[in-house]
Amino acid sequence: MKPKALQNCGKCGLCLSVCPVYKISNQEEASPRARLQLIKYYKNENLLSSSGLKEIISKCLMCGSCKAICPSGIDHYSQFMEMRAQMRKDHGEKSAIKSLTYLLAKESRIRLAAGAAKIGQKIIPQNFIQKYNLGNIPLKRFPRLNKKPFRQAVPEIIQPDRNKKGTLLYFTGCATNHIFDKTGFSTINILKQMGYTVIIPKKQTCCGIPMLFHGAGKQAEKNVLTNIKCLDKEDIKAIIVDCPTCGTALKDEYPALMQRLDKDVDAAKRISSKVIDIMSFIIQESDLKNFSNSIDKIKVTYHLPCHLKNSRKTSNNTEKILDKLDWIEYERAIDVDECCGGGGTFFYEYPEISKKMMDKKIKNAKNTGSSIWLTDCPVCRINLSGNLKRKDKITVRHPVEIINNVLFNT
Repeated sequence: MKPKALQNCGKCGLCLSVCPVYKISNQEEASPRARLQLIKYYKNENLLSSSGLKEIISKCLMCGSCKAICPSGIDHYSQFMEMRAQMRKDHGEKSAIKSLTYLLAKESRIRLAAGAAKIGQKIIPQNFIQKYNLGNIPLKRFPRLNKKPFRQAVPEIIQPDRNKKGTLLYFTGCATNHIFDKTGFSTINILKQMGYTVIIPKKQTCCGIPMLFHGAGKQAEKNVLTNIKCLDKEDIKAIIVDCPTCGTALKDEYPALMQRLDKDVDAAKRISSKVIDIMSFIIQESDLKNFSNSIDKIKVTYHLPCHLKNSRKTSNNTEKILDKLDWIEYERAIDVDECCGGGGTFFYEYPEISKKMMDKKIKNAKNTGSSIWLTDCPVCRINLSGNLKRKDKITVRHPVEIINNVLFNT
């Protein structure tokens, strides 16, 4: 976006009303409006690059709320990512973030890091782990990694249980592959039961959004090109994602990035047109009669991830399903669509802000009296469950997992 596009900002302040960071800090410099003005001054050479400017640009969840509400149609995502790339070039990056983007840029590194973390979870004494936090989350509350990467545990092509309706590609993302394999198995079981062949490309890799959001666009490009090659297939009804942020990457950021690079633009657009999150696919392709059950009702509440609310435009599909299932008693939290403060690495970089968001979320979730807290996003899931106490009688799950558990008695 050229600097002149920034002139479209009318400084109306609507973005302040939805910005999670501004709501906590009440500081103008923490608002999307202020960031846009600072970027404009920088691009017009009225403001020098500095570590202070980098800090202001970085203190953002990249939730997309400002972009979604902006009456001028400003693409905040593109502006912030471009500026983050410049700040990273000018001032470097925190070693932990630099290490993360390095690891995620190659699948073999991801597997190596996951393997090392899994060994660490086994051999490091619990009394040692209990002393430390990663951001606002105690290390002892982090989920155990999968025994085996999900994509290694399942065949590449999985046939349906009944009459075949079509073929789907399943983009698992990093979290399902290495942390939440139950989400993956549940997704497959449900799609098979619905009558679909499921293809899980073995060569898929990280969607690249962590690198893009941290200004490491060059590192993200290889991932994006790899995934485009894996996912641009004919005769595919849809590309299923179980992570809203991966969905945002494939549907929105891939076409935009390829347009800028002038590479594989048509392929990126074809992929974008087929991407859909699992819960939206279920409600689109099923009347939910096959998901009925006579068990006692399960009381659940829900956290709506920002990238479903702001980017996918499918914000209420999970809630629609919860309302329709006869074995679910859905209790809506008053802040169901408020950000949890996870934001990729935000909970690590700005733990104080994230914790304030989480304290409110936990209080309101517990007030519903639910035993299960559902959310579609793996980072939200880590943040929500990581901030619960052992005494809190509530567990955090992906919605497809409880559907799978009831349907298949797992």
